[in-house]
Amino acid sequence: MAELIRKKKSVTRDLTVGSPMKLIVGFMIPLFLGILFQQLYNMADTMVVGKFLGVNALAGVGSTGSINFLILGFCMGICQGCAIPISQKFGEGDYDGLRRYVGNIIWVSIAFAVVMTVVVCLLCRNILVWMDTPEEVFAYAYGYIFIIFLGIPVTFLYNTLSGLIRALGDSKSPVYFLVIASVLNVILDIVFIVVFHMGVAGAAWATVISQFVSGALCFFYIIQKFEILHLKREDLVLNWHYIKNLLWMSIPMGLQYSITAIGSTILQVAVNTLGAGSVASMTAAFKVQILMVSPFDAMGTTMATYGGQNVGAGKLKRIDDGLKSCSVLGIGYSILACIILYFFADKIVLIFLDATETEIIAQATHFLFINSLLYIPLAFVNILRLLIQGLGFSKLAMFAGVFEMAARTFVALAFVPKFGFNAVCFANPAAWLMADVFLVPAYFYVRKTLHDRIGLIPERERGQQVRID
Repeated sequence: MAELIRKKKSVTRDLTVGSPMKLIVGFMIPLFLGILFQQLYNMADTMVVGKFLGVNALAGVGSTGSINFLILGFCMGICQGCAIPISQKFGEGDYDGLRRYVGNIIWVSIAFAVVMTVVVCLLCRNILVWMDTPEEVFAYAYGYIFIIFLGIPVTFLYNTLSGLIRALGDSKSPVYFLVIASVLNVILDIVFIVVFHMGVAGAAWATVISQFVSGALCFFYIIQKFEILHLKREDLVLNWHYIKNLLWMSIPMGLQYSITAIGSTILQVAVNTLGAGSVASMTAAFKVQILMVSPFDAMGTTMATYGGQNVGAGKLKRIDDGLKSCSVLGIGYSILACIILYFFADKIVLIFLDATETEIIAQATHFLFINSLLYIPLAFVNILRLLIQGLGFSKLAMFAGVFEMAARTFVALAFVPKFGFNAVCFANPAAWLMADVFLVPAYFYVRKTLHDRIGLIPERERGQQVRID
C-alpha cells in the first residue's frame, strides 16, 4: 500500500490542503487550455466549412449546434457524474472503493454509449425535420450530425477517461492529448474537405477521429501512470450498489445538460424561421462565445473536483474559501471579456465569415456584445452548479437547467417572432439570470445540509460520515 500511495502522489493532486486560490488557479489553467483546444474541434470545422463550402454549408453545420449539445451534452454529463464518486473516494482515502467504482463506470459507459448511438442515429433525420431546419441547409446538417452521432462511443471514451484523470487532481495530462488531437483535427479537416472533397462529412469524420485519438491517449496514459486505477478482476464485477450510486450521480447531470439544451434547441428552431442569414450569424457568434466562455467552464469543472475532494475529506470551510476565490476569478474575467468583445467582436467573427457578409457580421457582433454584458451571472451559473454537483447534490444542479430552459423557451416563443434577431440576443442572458435565481439559494441549502451532517463531527471521523457507499 505504501508503494501504491507513493506512485499515486506522483501523478495526482490533493486539493484538500494548501491555499484554495493557488490550487484553483493551478488546476483551472490546464483545464482552460484543454477546453480551449477541445473547442478547436468545432472551430476548425466551422472555419474550413465557412471558407471552402459557403454560407449554406456553414448554416447547415451551425443549425445542428443545439441538437449536438442536447445529445452529446447528455453523454458528457453522464461521464462527469460518474467522476464525482471518484473524487470523493480519493478525498476520503478509500482507494479500494475507488477502483470498484471505476470498474462499474466501465459498464455504465458502455451501456449508455450503445443505447444512445442506436437511438439518435435512427431518429436523426426526424429530429432535423422537427427543428424546421431550412431546406437549403438540410442536407448539410444531416450529413454532418449523423456522423457526429456515430461517434458517440468515442465521446464516452474520452470524457470518461479524462474525467477519471481530473477527479484524481491531474488537470494537465488531458490537455496534452487534446493539443495533439486538435492539431490532427485541423489537418484532417483540410485534407478531407479541400483535398478529398468530402464536404461537411469530412469535417465530421475529422472530429470523430481526432477525439478517438485523444481518448486512446488517455487510456494508455492511465495504464502507464495511474497504478491507483489498475483494476483487478473483482473490481469489474457488476455491483448494483455502485451502479445505483453512479446512476444517481450521473443521470441528473446528463439531464441537466439536456434540459438546458432543450431550451437552446427551441431557440434554434425560432432562429431557423428567420432564414439562413440569421442561422449563419448565430453560428459564427456562438462559436466565438464558446471560446470566450471557456474560462467559466474551466472554473466550474475545477470546483466540481475541488468540492468533491473536500467534501470527501469533510472540510466544509475550505469549500467556502474555494467558492470565494473562484468567484473573484469569475467576476474579473467577465469584465475583461466584455471589454474585449466591445472593441474586437466584429474582427473576431471574421475567423468564420467572409468580410463581404456585412449584415451577418453586424448581427453576430450585436449578439456577442449583448451576451457579454451578462457574463458575471454566467460565471456563477458554472461555478455554483458544478460545485453543487461535486458536493453530491446532482438533482439540485439539474433544476437550474430547468430554469434556463424555461427562460430560453419563453424568449424564443414570445419575442423572437415579434422582434427577430434582436430578441435572440437576449435569450442566453435571460437564461443565466434565471438559473442564478435558483442556484444561489440552492447552494446555501446544500451548505446547511452538509453542516448539519458533518460540520460538528471531529475531522478524524469525517471520512466515514461522508462515505457514498
